[in-house]
Amino acid sequence: MQDCKNMEIENRDFMNTPPVKTVRFGGNVVDTLTKFKQGDTRDYELLKHQLTDPDIKDAQIINWLQEFRNCVTQLTKDHEQLVYAVLRLPWLKRSPSVVEEYLAFLSNLVSAQTVYLRSCLKMIVSNFTPGRIIVQEGDVNISDSDDDDENLPRNFDRCHQGLQMIGRYVPSTSRFLMPILCEKFPFMHKSARTLECYVHNVLRVSIFFPVLRREILELVVGKMLKLDVSAPHREIEEVEESAAAQQLASDGDQDECLFDMEDEEGTPRAPPAAVEHSAMAHPVAEQLDMLMCVMLAYVKDVCHENGSLHLEHTKALYRDLVSVFDKLILPTHASCHVQFLLFYLCSFRLGLAEAFLEHLWKLLQSPSQPAVLRHTAAGYVGSFLARAKFVPVVTVKACLDLLVPWLHQYIDSQDANSATFCDVTLHGPFYAACQAVFYTLVFRHQAILEGSMRKGLSYLQGLNLERIVMSQLNPLKVCLPPITSMFAAISRKYQLVFCYTIIERNNRLVLPVVRSGQGGDAQPANTNPLDSFFPFDPYLLKRSGKLIEPLYQVWKEPSDCEADSPKTAGRKDPAEEEDDFLHGETPQVDAMVGITPGSYESQSQSPSSVGSPPVTFLHRPF
Repeated sequence: MQDCKNMEIENRDFMNTPPVKTVRFGGNVVDTLTKFKQGDTRDYELLKHQLTDPDIKDAQIINWLQEFRNCVTQLTKDHEQLVYAVLRLPWLKRSPSVVEEYLAFLSNLVSAQTVYLRSCLKMIVSNFTPGRIIVQEGDVNISDSDDDDENLPRNFDRCHQGLQMIGRYVPSTSRFLMPILCEKFPFMHKSARTLECYVHNVLRVSIFFPVLRREILELVVGKMLKLDVSAPHREIEEVEESAAAQQLASDGDQDECLFDMEDEEGTPRAPPAAVEHSAMAHPVAEQLDMLMCVMLAYVKDVCHENGSLHLEHTKALYRDLVSVFDKLILPTHASCHVQFLLFYLCSFRLGLAEAFLEHLWKLLQSPSQPAVLRHTAAGYVGSFLARAKFVPVVTVKACLDLLVPWLHQYIDSQDANSATFCDVTLHGPFYAACQAVFYTLVFRHQAILEGSMRKGLSYLQGLNLERIVMSQLNPLKVCLPPITSMFAAISRKYQLVFCYTIIERNNRLVLPVVRSGQGGDAQPANTNPLDSFFPFDPYLLKRSGKLIEPLYQVWKEPSDCEADSPKTAGRKDPAEEEDDFLHGETPQVDAMVGITPGSYESQSQSPSSVGSPPVTFLHRPF
């Protein structure tokens, strides 16, 4: 008989039947608050205790919430402990009826008692990551995130439903929400899954509160940059190569065990299916990879509506990302992957790529900008032109038509000075622009010459590169050796300029590259400031790299010339060659996020309110 009753309770339809009567002690909430005001706190303390009961039933929660709604005007600051107990109720994992009643309570609370707005927002944002569970390992209990909770998408949807509802009742919600989003951002040592969930939810907030989008992008990109600079290219490569070698050895051992083995019936066993190892062995790179996947999905979904590019949404997102680029990405030295967000966005439309190049050009040639930013902007120009497959040759030539005449004008301004010499401190932007031109020609000269060799050669000869190479500023001495060697081979092949005489003289005389010290004294420099980094060097993250790979121009040894470089010797299979044009040439330096915070902020553009983009990002499965 008892079993029948239990079965009846388990099969009961909650939505279509009245609540089960529950045991409850004390009076209703109104009476309890009245007694508390009169000095009788027994029912008040009992109510707080019952609200924290882990076995509390759905029907009881609904009854209490309805009573709290009826007396919400009495829930002043004096009753904050009672309100906090209600806010800690586990409402997300309850039935739809509880969720509906809880959201109604929140809307009434923030409308009548705005003093609790921050507490309500903090409660919702704290649920942007998987909950905590206790995992027992031996005799030790360890708290860990419940990353495998299959109800996470539903819980996150309910959180955003609550935020939108609060925003409708309290117009100033966005002003209070942004500091909370910053405060609740998980520490970088949290699991990649935790970071992924939080970033995904924060980006969803930018869709419901478009006025916050630029600040949210700054928050997310800033956190990602800290991960990016702590995982240098060389370190990621070493860890991944070591992991691949261990996996290969492990697979070899398995093959030996399975070779010629038969089952009980004498049938040979099939080898195990190959498993794609998409996870990064480097822990920080794994975190960054997952965040880049989320960000790239966000960029794509915001810019597309029903599979087609929405131009206005795309332009608005571009303006916000360029603002973040100027403020955070450009001043950050040695970032490897985060800048590919703009690379990916610019691939949607040629006009975006041209606008980005124009923006970089203005930074490069502006004397009002700090030299270090002009130098970095030149690196971005050269790397973008060289690596972006979606940039046509006509755009490459248009950029060269800006860069090369500027170099000639710079040389003209220095010719009157007989004391001109190779000084990277005085002429850093000039050398950076020279390297950008050489680097671009190394990658794109074949595209310029395709179609009509005569017209292509005429264009390259018209650049008058010989004057730049032969100038007293001696750019070949400053530029990276791999770029210098390859450019020399190409220019010799097409008789543009003979660089080897300059290179040999530089090597023979070992000309010192000097930096001006205080008082104008020349001091020897141990490092070459141009020996920094190319921002669009090969993308190493596996999952997010699948979106970058079709857009990216890998390095291939030109068939029309040979450079005297040890990197080209001893390669067995061209198909197995890595993109190592500059591999090993860039020194490992301490990465810096924001060289001088606030010093390089571009003038902020007015934030644009964008209509709600497609919902594909909102419902992307976790």
